[in-house]
Amino acid sequence: MTLSATLELTIDLMRRRSVTPVDDGCQTQMMRRLEAIGFTTTPLRFGDVDNFWAVRGGEGPILCFAGHTDVVPTGPEQQWQHAPFEPALVDDKLYGRGAADMKGSLAAMVTACERFVAANPRHRGQIAFLITSDEEGVAINGTVKVVEWLESRGEKIRWCVVGEPSSSARVGDAIKNGRRGSLGATLTIKGVQGHVAYPERAKNPIHLAAPALAELAAQQWDNGNAFFPATSFQISNINSGTGATNVIPGTLTALFNFRFSTEVTDAQLRQRTEAILDKHGLDYDIEWALSGAPFLTASGELVEAAQQSIHAIAGIDTELSTAGGTSDGRFIAPTGAQVVELGPVNATIHKVDEHVVAADLDQLSAMYEGILQRLLK
Repeated sequence: MTLSATLELTIDLMRRRSVTPVDDGCQTQMMRRLEAIGFTTTPLRFGDVDNFWAVRGGEGPILCFAGHTDVVPTGPEQQWQHAPFEPALVDDKLYGRGAADMKGSLAAMVTACERFVAANPRHRGQIAFLITSDEEGVAINGTVKVVEWLESRGEKIRWCVVGEPSSSARVGDAIKNGRRGSLGATLTIKGVQGHVAYPERAKNPIHLAAPALAELAAQQWDNGNAFFPATSFQISNINSGTGATNVIPGTLTALFNFRFSTEVTDAQLRQRTEAILDKHGLDYDIEWALSGAPFLTASGELVEAAQQSIHAIAGIDTELSTAGGTSDGRFIAPTGAQVVELGPVNATIHKVDEHVVAADLDQLSAMYEGILQRLLK
């Protein structure tokens, strides 16, 4: 079987054990391919994380392809039907870790640029790549640091295509034009430890916390809007007690998370939460962690180019969606860039026997090339 250039590169990248934050040579291979078609590449290592910025063209608006070479851990490899780092083509499907998230997208970006540059060596504007190996991990030395580096140099991305697996049933049926914000918290409620036979000598933090947590869970934080559902509040963990049935615990720790829309800010969520805790007279400490603010590209040249390219290649009208978790788009959008996410079907991401339909990657590459043609030809 003769493999397309996109499949060949995808398989090459998938063979590399780039479990976050390790890159294992993926970026070197990508930079080599990009340098061959006139890109200037700049490796950027922050902490233990490899990143790179690559650009072709000297002036004009920047169309950036963004993504990550790191993948999530495989879990017990014996549970895989096909070894996770030995890509296997079976029944027109490509199996292996990173097939969908997101080495297939990275390969499709590179081959799209190779064809576009061959046909348009003097294209207008600039084509860029912003690639990290720290998206699946803590995400502190990856895209956010590269964006800070770009900002310090006065370089501005106008359009950014992130290769996250956005599609639901067939490639291109959905693109992400925004993402909800994520605000987490660790709440510690203080009581007084004691013997369960003498409750008057103790203060049970579980009893104290329950009404406040129930009120938080029942709150309507906003009503969402045309692009976002209403903000959600979810308690993800509660821990208290010594393990003994006859001891009233001294503290309770609860973890919770907001996934929030553009209708509310993280500051408002913090203020309202703490007002409820105060109303219940709790003695508490709370540590907040903002993973990312919501972002939205409601319309514009990039959304239109993506929609038109998908329709031309696949004959479908794509859905604009803000569903799912966070992505590195949250670090790029605040700079003023238009951001969309377009990638393969996401049904098997992070799962055992992750896979994609092999032909989807060639379609995806053609869609990326179509976006290039519409914005920079």
